[in-house]
Amino acid sequence: MLVLSGIAIIALGFLLRFNPLLVIVVAAFATGLAAGLDPLAILARFGKAFNDTRYVTAIYMVLPVIGLLERFGLQDRARGLVAGLRGLTVGRLLAGYLLFRQVSAALGLTAIAGPAQTVRPLVAPMAEAAAAAQGNDDPDHVRALAAATDNIGLFFGEDIFIAIGSILLMKGVLEGYGIVLAPFQLSVWAIPTAIAAFAIHGFRLWLLDRRLGRSR
Repeated sequence: MLVLSGIAIIALGFLLRFNPLLVIVVAAFATGLAAGLDPLAILARFGKAFNDTRYVTAIYMVLPVIGLLERFGLQDRARGLVAGLRGLTVGRLLAGYLLFRQVSAALGLTAIAGPAQTVRPLVAPMAEAAAAAQGNDDPDHVRALAAATDNIGLFFGEDIFIAIGSILLMKGVLEGYGIVLAPFQLSVWAIPTAIAAFAIHGFRLWLLDRRLGRSR
């Protein structure tokens, strides 16, 4: 039972609002010591785990680049680009981004865009500029809508790609109930759902454009 002490440490640490990284390290050491491992062996396990999943930390190399681009006017450039395009509305802009997000996710390119990579530095400022040209004075709503568009496109587009984790999870769960399906069958039936999601969210964007057009 002492091996389970790490779970108690994590629960207590999060309850007391300690640093999450520190809590996890302490819990791991407590679990390792309870299992009979010496400190050097526990440290070696940490090193091996970091080396095996080092690709996860690649995002930390991208974030400083995005921060520097924003500091030197990336968002201002995005707003200026949209301001110079006639006939571009916030609904059309986000509908185009939704289509791009769904198609790229369906091809397995789930990390090509996202809230940190594209929405905050590019899509949201462009949507704000388009909405401002239509007379919208609620930038927070536009930012939220841009983030929602990204989430909808990714969520309903990635299941079309057969090698995604969600498809494999559904396949495993169905096999547990005696239903044997190939990943390709699941991905094919994800296409109508993706089309319906695009139509529903696209209708919401059209309603937004229509409402902004009436308020001008």
